[in-house]
Amino acid sequence: MKKRLQEIEEEAGALREMQAKVEKEMSSSQEDASASATQAEKEEVDARSIYVGNVDYACTPEEVQQHFQSCGTVNRVTILTDKFGQPKGFAYVEFVEVEAIQNALLLNESELHGRQLKVSAKRTNVPGLKQYRGRRPNPYFGSRRPFMPGPPVYPPYGYG
Repeated sequence: MKKRLQEIEEEAGALREMQAKVEKEMSSSQEDASASATQAEKEEVDARSIYVGNVDYACTPEEVQQHFQSCGTVNRVTILTDKFGQPKGFAYVEFVEVEAIQNALLLNESELHGRQLKVSAKRTNVPGLKQYRGRRPNPYFGSRRPFMPGPPVYPPYGYG
């Protein structure tokens, strides 16, 4: 009887391992499919969206929507905020159709709340790709040109 019980427990353990293995494979394949699907969805949404810069801090999404209503049907307006809830000064407008982007780009340098808007097509963010900003030379180390005669070269902006 004990021998039979031990065999059943071993078989149950093997079944649990197989079940866990199958679940792991299923979840990883679903994650891969969902990740590629979400990336494709993001690219499709970005193709229908515009970036609006220099938005007045007192502007509401409804006002931005009314400003771009003549271009096409607006699906969503997103005004980004910082961690304190204050607007950052730019927004994203998502349209229902792709053709509205060309009409919206014509509203570049138009005015809203007395500020000139900067309108451009929204770019798709590529994860892991950072923009190089360069390095400012340190004026305390002198010249960045080794073995060059003359005084050290300082940047045109000062620290004091």
